[in-house]
Amino acid sequence: MDFDKKHDEFYPIDMGSEGWASPAGYPAQIQQKILSGYLDEDRKEGFRTRLLRFEPGIFTTKPFEHDYWEEVYLVSGDLTVGNDENGNGGESFGQHTYACRPPHTPHGPFKSVGGCVLMELHYYDETAAKK
Repeated sequence: MDFDKKHDEFYPIDMGSEGWASPAGYPAQIQQKILSGYLDEDRKEGFRTRLLRFEPGIFTTKPFEHDYWEEVYLVSGDLTVGNDENGNGGESFGQHTYACRPPHTPHGPFKSVGGCVLMELHYYDETAAKK
């Protein structure tokens, strides 16, 4: 499978404002930076590596799911999973924690009290897509 990822050696990542944007449907205080690859949700193909950051105090209000695999590593900060629509409750996780979700797994809502940075891998399973 060709994931259209290029060879990159170590290089500095600008963690300031350059190259960050809010994904469609996300609050403005949650932003992504694509590091490598692409994910074509219409054609159900690709492999994307991204950073996702939450500003302090931001939360989402509803669980969601998607049709691709997702691996998430909490690089820094805090992330709470399963809060209510007012941002209350849920289970809190600290840096150096990990999740791996198969397609169509409901997850969220999410919040971060102090802000966080996640590294995420998103990809389609070619064998599952052909079934």
